[in-house]
Amino acid sequence: QAQLVESGGGLVQPGGSLRLSCAASGIIFNIYTMAWYRQAPGKQRELVATITGGGSTNYVGSVKGRFTISRDNAKNTVFLQMTTLKPEDTAVYYCTAQRPPINYWGQGTQVTVSS
Repeated sequence: QAQLVESGGGLVQPGGSLRLSCAASGIIFNIYTMAWYRQAPGKQRELVATITGGGSTNYVGSVKGRFTISRDNAKNTVFLQMTTLKPEDTAVYYCTAQRPPINYWGQGTQVTVSS
């Protein structure tokens, strides 16, 4: 059974950094595109970044230059390094494993950017 477990969220001051991790099990990790989404209170869930099995990446415009998605296929883990965090980055961050029509989701981890 597929399982995605996020970790690394927390409270950070504006301008600070956090590194999110997502450990996958029950899937052939390297054939899945991995992605991070986020959902802020009262807003729709939005795609933040994706990384293919081969390592190609894409980012939403608001995080380009600040966030970096990466993966370790040997450890079945995807990361999201977040720097220069802003209050508007506050959200629950979700990890997904995508291989259409299959899409697995983690339970989410809270990131709060506040002074």
